[in-house]
Amino acid sequence: MTPTTTSADLNLTTEKMEKVAFILKTTAHPTRIAIVQLLANQESLSVTDISEKLNVEQSLLSHHLTGMKLKGILSSHRDGKNIFYALKMREVVDVIQCLAGCTFL
Repeated sequence: MTPTTTSADLNLTTEKMEKVAFILKTTAHPTRIAIVQLLANQESLSVTDISEKLNVEQSLLSHHLTGMKLKGILSSHRDGKNIFYALKMREVVDVIQCLAGCTFL
């Protein structure tokens, strides 16, 4: 925000600001952002697939996935021994895409 820009200029309601803050807090880690990017174009992926694609240990990955699921960002289902994750809150992709378009990054 520039010094002359107000939140009214950005058309941000209190509800929008709270939702964006929630998304930013919940995804504020490079691994979590990578998970969102990976799942943005997939219906769902197993923990093993995500681990291999991101080159992250399954134990650490499971910690991130569980936290994101508990916050409502992801959903999961079990198929035999495998757990598959999918994006539940699609707005997360929009927020990350907005940030990726920032000129200072």
